[in-house]
Amino acid sequence: MATSSPLHRTDHLQTWGVPVAEARKVMIMVHGRGADARDILQLAPYLETTDAAFLAPQATGHSWYPYSFLAPIADNEPGISSGLAVLKELVDAQLAAGFAPEQIYLLGFSQGACLALEFAARNPRPYGGVFGLSGGLIGPPGTPRNYPGNFGGAPVFLGCSDVDSHIPKARVLETADVLTRMGAAVTTRLYPNAPHTILEDEIEAVRSGFSG
Repeated sequence: MATSSPLHRTDHLQTWGVPVAEARKVMIMVHGRGADARDILQLAPYLETTDAAFLAPQATGHSWYPYSFLAPIADNEPGISSGLAVLKELVDAQLAAGFAPEQIYLLGFSQGACLALEFAARNPRPYGGVFGLSGGLIGPPGTPRNYPGNFGGAPVFLGCSDVDSHIPKARVLETADVLTRMGAAVTTRLYPNAPHTILEDEIEAVRSGFSG
């Protein structure tokens, strides 16, 4: 499976867990800037599941787009569109394989969370869960958020430090508001003075949401 997207591709997809053909559910995991697919997959064993397939695409050059997610969207192209196309290909492939939206989960950290959340907003479905760890919707302040469609009650978890140097608290809260208006059941946790990393409480939230 190789996307026609001009920058990022699914050729170097990393996997963990059971084969997709044997899985009851699938989680697509999106790594952050400077990391790779194998890094984000290290979270999978902590979710303590035996019936899931984990799929992690690899960004070309270890970055989905070059600048801050708060920069003008045009400045981060073609990276954003290319990364979104990769996620669409992966989700569409799972749907074509017979998985219901409720059996498909999205998770991202940092830059990967921003990409996963933006993808979900542009492609809302009753996903099994969407987990944005230290991320928010992409674009500068004032970006229109008139996304069509509805999440149909899909659970969304947003976790972030309240003083994250990369992800403003205001953007996390805006993201929560937008996705709530779109019919998602959003849980937001802002951690006082926490570092820019994945916290144990966030892992527990993902584990709980993924095992439910």
